[in-house]
Amino acid sequence: MNRTKIIGNSAIILYFAICFEILIMISPFAGFFYSIFNPILLEIAKYPSTKWLSAFFLPHMVVPPNTLLKCIRIMGSVLFACGMAIFLICAVQVYARKFFRKGAVLKGFYSVIRHPQYLGLGIAGIGLSILWPRFLVAVLWLVMIVLYYFLAKDEEKRMLKDYPDTYGEYMKHTGMFAPSRVEHIFPRMHGLAKAGLFLLFSICIIGGAFFLRSYTINHLPLWTDDNVSALAIIPDDMMKIEHRMPDILKMEQIRSQIQAEDHYLVYFLPPNYVMQGMIADTGGEWKLYKQHHAISMITDWIFHPFKHLTETHHFSHGMSEPLPPEAGGVVRRLIFLRVEDVPMRKPSDIFSINARRIPVFMADVEIHSLTLLDFKVLPQDTGWGKVPTPIF
Repeated sequence: MNRTKIIGNSAIILYFAICFEILIMISPFAGFFYSIFNPILLEIAKYPSTKWLSAFFLPHMVVPPNTLLKCIRIMGSVLFACGMAIFLICAVQVYARKFFRKGAVLKGFYSVIRHPQYLGLGIAGIGLSILWPRFLVAVLWLVMIVLYYFLAKDEEKRMLKDYPDTYGEYMKHTGMFAPSRVEHIFPRMHGLAKAGLFLLFSICIIGGAFFLRSYTINHLPLWTDDNVSALAIIPDDMMKIEHRMPDILKMEQIRSQIQAEDHYLVYFLPPNYVMQGMIADTGGEWKLYKQHHAISMITDWIFHPFKHLTETHHFSHGMSEPLPPEAGGVVRRLIFLRVEDVPMRKPSDIFSINARRIPVFMADVEIHSLTLLDFKVLPQDTGWGKVPTPIF
């Protein structure tokens, strides 16, 4: 195998390993993965010029608050599933031809474009960039696209050498990554023109990701009063926050923990919200890599994108005190994080990429009777230690 292919395949494997971070996080292999990957994330998070790479640009922990963001999230699953289907179908074609020694694959998807496997992986990569929307993933997708291009060019040279009679004629009637009639619309470019076009494309992709982040933050269900902002994991909880949050903040044990000179972000969530370990270390049962439901979580993440965010609304277990019969069962867990290192000129500054968010305490409250069911001072890390995790 030549050096180009080794470098290209290694980079592509790295890309998909990072994209599947969310799946590794909920597996028993999380510790091994983060022993290698987390030092990289922490290093880029040290500097303002690179810290944005570890941040997220679409909702991941909250239910997308409007139709557009829900459609984008669903599109991520569709693109990933379709891209992987194209890749697998083409892989079967290629290896079947190799096994039976029938030469180059020229039928099926290959009758339309010359590199449908790379196209499929590129489409799947867009889907993964939506499913696990770190800026780093979007940047690495751009790197992967460049590598696919050079790998494709290298493969075509080898195919022309191995099948000079058939492959040259085949190239005349097919496009590289799109049907030939589509590719012919665009003028042939060389050298600096291609580099300039890719630079413009990269600016659009990264700029679009920043736009989506800003759009997301401006549409989050957020309640703000003085130095406390509360974020509803489930948008339907916004009415509960508006009606009860002022009274909750007056509860003696909660009020005693809030300092007037500090700013706080409060996550308002069901007590059994499955992803709360990403917010703070609220207990071992919320460190998902210690559970044994990885397969079902993976399928839900891809095929039921909002199920894992919405199915645990009702109180069942997870608090040290049982729910009193008179409470009525409307319980919410409030996780308080102190926000540092950024000036708070407007409420959305609490989600600044450069902000430091430190878990302080959690409280389980029956919101109708204002009964404090559980209270716990929290460690300063999340359930995944110092791994940069989603904010919203």
